[in-house]
Amino acid sequence: MKISYSDLSASIKNNSGLVTALNVLDKAITYITILFYLGLLVYAAISIPKMGATLLYRSIVIPGVSFIIVSLFRKVASTPRPYEVYGFTPALNKDTKGKSFPSRHVFSIFMVAITFFQVSIPVGVFLLVLGVVLAVIRVVGGVHFIRDVIAGAIIAIIIGVTCFWFFCGVFGLIMLPF
Repeated sequence: MKISYSDLSASIKNNSGLVTALNVLDKAITYITILFYLGLLVYAAISIPKMGATLLYRSIVIPGVSFIIVSLFRKVASTPRPYEVYGFTPALNKDTKGKSFPSRHVFSIFMVAITFFQVSIPVGVFLLVLGVVLAVIRVVGGVHFIRDVIAGAIIAIIIGVTCFWFFCGVFGLIMLPF
């Protein structure tokens, strides 16, 4: 049995508790990610006297530059969102036109997770799990196609692993219990 975005959205919107839960989780996961990332930057800044500024620089530059590139690509590509294509109101609060591919929310959480692998594998894995949950929420909520969230995750993983492997290989890997 095939379920369309419109049918899925309609069934979700019929349950106000589920709509509220999706919106709260969407926002909560986003803010949790931001707080973890800011915590990593504070940790990296405090660590400068012992380890130098390399951790801080690469924790800012790699996610920052890649976020800008993904944002510019989204703007140029400007692919429509499910609710634009199928003409329904999404369960998540969203009214943006275009800029669906790739999902920047999912890209960002996966990039922060990969960034955390420099200092804490458990936190990185935790954020990857939250990233999968966020990806599901964004699709079920009707604001992204499955391809959008998968692309966001894959792009973050490829850029993150490649860049951090290169920079950690050149500048030395820093693994500390966090």
